[in-house]
Amino acid sequence: MFSHIMVGSNDIERSKSFYDAVLGVLGAGEPLRNQAKTGHARLFYRHDGQTFCVSEPINGEPASFANGSTTGFKCNSPEQVRQFHDAAVANGGTSIEDAPGLREGSLGAMYLAYVRDPDGNKLCALHRPKV
Repeated sequence: MFSHIMVGSNDIERSKSFYDAVLGVLGAGEPLRNQAKTGHARLFYRHDGQTFCVSEPINGEPASFANGSTTGFKCNSPEQVRQFHDAAVANGGTSIEDAPGLREGSLGAMYLAYVRDPDGNKLCALHRPKV
C-alpha cells in the first residue's frame, strides 16, 4: 500500500544519529543520502522492501510533527520492541504513553512501545505474537 514514509527534520545530522541507532535495531543499514534540487538534505533508509525517509522541509519552513499521526515499525519479538525503545531514548528520543509492554485489546495482544524522535515525530515499535 505505501511506497515510503517521510518525516521532517530541523537537524538532519541529529536525526541521522537517532535513526541510525533506532532503525539499526531493526536491521536497517546506513541511509542513502540525497540532496533535493532545492539543496535540502534527505536520508533514505531501506530495509526489507520498505523505505523510511527523513528530510529537511523543502519549503524552507521549520519541520513539525503531525498531530494524530504515528509511524509504526514492525518488530520480530518483544525484546526487539524494548531494544527499539531503549535505542530511541538513548539517542535523543522521548518515551511516551505507557511503558513498553504487552497490550490487550480488540485487535488482540501486541507488544508496543511509543517514542517521539528529537523533532517530535511519534513512532511505535510493534510486535504481534503469532497465535
